[in-house]
Amino acid sequence: MKVTIFGATGATGKLLVEQALDAGNDVAAYARDASRLGMTHERLTVVQGELADASSIERAVSGADAVISVLDPRVGAKEKPITQGTRNVLAAMKTAGVRRLIVSSTASATDPNDLPDLRIKALVSLVRLTMPAVYHDIVSAAQAVRASDRDWTIVRLIMLSNGPSSGKVRVGYAGRGGVGLRIARADVARFMLNQVRDSTYLRQAPLITN
Repeated sequence: MKVTIFGATGATGKLLVEQALDAGNDVAAYARDASRLGMTHERLTVVQGELADASSIERAVSGADAVISVLDPRVGAKEKPITQGTRNVLAAMKTAGVRRLIVSSTASATDPNDLPDLRIKALVSLVRLTMPAVYHDIVSAAQAVRASDRDWTIVRLIMLSNGPSSGKVRVGYAGRGGVGLRIARADVARFMLNQVRDSTYLRQAPLITN
């Protein structure tokens, strides 16, 4: 399969690229600075461009079987770069006829299946208070995905670690038990990559933790 990855030069994005290639997929990695990816492979194509560059995004998405986005919000950004980028990705997918979309988000983007959870509420409130622009960018990007007609899955995260993969992922919703607060980036990458072929969480937005 061909997988297009946005946010490919980030810590989670690099793991996604590596795991996708190891699984035998063709990968198109979208990057503002191609040199930051730091890898080459016969099945890897790097497409350089900004999130506002619609033509480059269309080129990256063309021919893909699925798109995975692990774009990180930019602290201090006056606009909503992740929301705008996500909308451009969605438009490019529609033009190219690509249906499957897996995006990362956080607990700030609530879900109807969530119940009150004091731990998660405190963390989300802290983000909203200290980084309001980031908070609103996260929320509006998730809303753009939900409003689309693509076959989306929103993978929500709470706290990320750079530790080794545990091989165990808990999937659930806030306030319903069964999920913790932290997950290794390697496990996030593996879970998101698995969604390319798995429709279990189609048009759903689960929280995942170790």
